[in-house]
Amino acid sequence: MAYPLKKEGKYSYLELGEGTPIIIMHGLMGGLSNFDGVVDFFPAKGYKVVIPELPIYTMPLLKTNVKSIAVYVKEFIDYKGYEEAILLGNSLGGHIGLLCTKLYPEKVKGLVITGSSGLYESAMGETYPKRGDYDYIQKKAEAVFYDPVVATKEIVDEVYASVNDRNKLIRTLAIAKSAIRHNMAKDLPHMKNPTCIIWGKNDTVTPPEVADEFHLLLPDSDLYWIDKCGHAAMMEHPDLFNELLYGWLQKRGF
Repeated sequence: MAYPLKKEGKYSYLELGEGTPIIIMHGLMGGLSNFDGVVDFFPAKGYKVVIPELPIYTMPLLKTNVKSIAVYVKEFIDYKGYEEAILLGNSLGGHIGLLCTKLYPEKVKGLVITGSSGLYESAMGETYPKRGDYDYIQKKAEAVFYDPVVATKEIVDEVYASVNDRNKLIRTLAIAKSAIRHNMAKDLPHMKNPTCIIWGKNDTVTPPEVADEFHLLLPDSDLYWIDKCGHAAMMEHPDLFNELLYGWLQKRGF
């Protein structure tokens, strides 16, 4: 990511543009740069794009769970003085967005999820990292995408470094287990906030039927598919992802 982060108190975040805030929550192994396409597109369309660094690796181990991070996001919204915001999350970030919406619906103008955990137990469990083996990490990273070429050496190196850092590995496992325990199937029918679901038709981490179930259970949701696309639609098809999301925001009057 070419943009400098702002550091204020316990928060470190990227902020670009003016207008309705879109707060982006990255996934467990995903960096802020995974959303470069969104960052490049939406500020010019009248939105403020904000990506806080989530404290996945810095919270006390006993607090390293989905709920603590959802509370952190809400505290960040309050810190920034936003009355309400649009939340956008991929993978674990989607799960955090879902829980934040459940706990603080008055703060969430709209929710956008892509490849989100929260329903499908294997979504996190299947990706438990194996230390030391670069080839294994590379295969796992490539499996996230429909086109393995998207898993650049830079992405693989970043994941490899994370799983070989003992502190990061322990917290990765802690939050993955927390995500598995925190199934939201019973919560979703009570969540009335408008939700945009954008999903890769070829996602093998959170398969297409997971998106169908989110769409079925969330009372006010719209589901959009991207063909030849894996688990991280905003990386693999950034232009189409932006087009679908912008169309939904316009349709909803956001």
